[in-house]
Amino acid sequence: MNAGILGVGSYIPDNIVTNKDLEKIIDTNDEWIRTRTGIEERRIAPDDIDTVDMAIGAAKDAIKDAGLQPEDIDFIITATVTQTQRHPSISNYVQHAIGSKKIPGMDLEAACSGFMFGVVTAKHFIEAGTYKNVLVIGADKLSKATNWEDRSTAVLFGDGAGAAVLGAVSDDNGILSFELGSDGAGAEFLYEDENHNINMNGSEVFKFAVRQMGYSALSVLEKAGIEKEELDLLIPHQANIRIMNAARERLNLPEEKMIKTVHKYGNTSSASIPVALCDAVRSGKVKDGDNIVLVGFGGGLTWGAVLLRWGK
Repeated sequence: MNAGILGVGSYIPDNIVTNKDLEKIIDTNDEWIRTRTGIEERRIAPDDIDTVDMAIGAAKDAIKDAGLQPEDIDFIITATVTQTQRHPSISNYVQHAIGSKKIPGMDLEAACSGFMFGVVTAKHFIEAGTYKNVLVIGADKLSKATNWEDRSTAVLFGDGAGAAVLGAVSDDNGILSFELGSDGAGAEFLYEDENHNINMNGSEVFKFAVRQMGYSALSVLEKAGIEKEELDLLIPHQANIRIMNAARERLNLPEEKMIKTVHKYGNTSSASIPVALCDAVRSGKVKDGDNIVLVGFGGGLTWGAVLLRWGK
């Protein structure tokens, strides 16, 4: 059997913080942020909404979209770098909150690539016949890991959660190929410091991301025997519009074939790709039979890409 996506969901906080708002608290300006990152605003969760709450919201949305009930879910995987607490896992809380059976669940951490690692893990469980329906969540509250006095990072991040239910689909659809990777030699370029704040060497991360995003996208196409001209949509990690465009240009894709949410949500880490996918589905940009590449990178350094053909 082939594993594919049966439904998608998201949870986005209501509170909008614009570039103009940031001008009031740090030495930056709207033009500088927009031209270098493509970000115009981001969503910041209030103190009483944590990563787990957003994960629960996205999970319920995805299960409903898949036309399933919570008791139909057999396994939960949550990708995050901002756990509400070290343990129990967010997946445990989600299992209880959505009212599913006493199913297994686990959290995994691969930074902004986490959702891709979760999707590939779910694929193998499903295709092995171990589990029928796997819920994969990407959720992060990066606002609590952001140094709001560091203008190089404070302008980049936002909060949110996205989710997908994976299950068996027809032979022509589903995940066609994937690539995952990591390189610990680059750990010093993007990491959490002793104060639990994000630290980043922007130029090194930029160079890595521009190179790796394009390479990984091409790699999954080649593995599946799909030509660049057959690609219908690119959904990259929403970190920086210049990095995203570099990957798009590597694939010779026109702008309208790349999904962009970075301007309104910023970089939401593990939530970035599933939130963008959900937006694309809800806006009618995703159609049955579309060849879609999901591709991301993150601290670690990590990367991941999945090529899937949309449809059940």
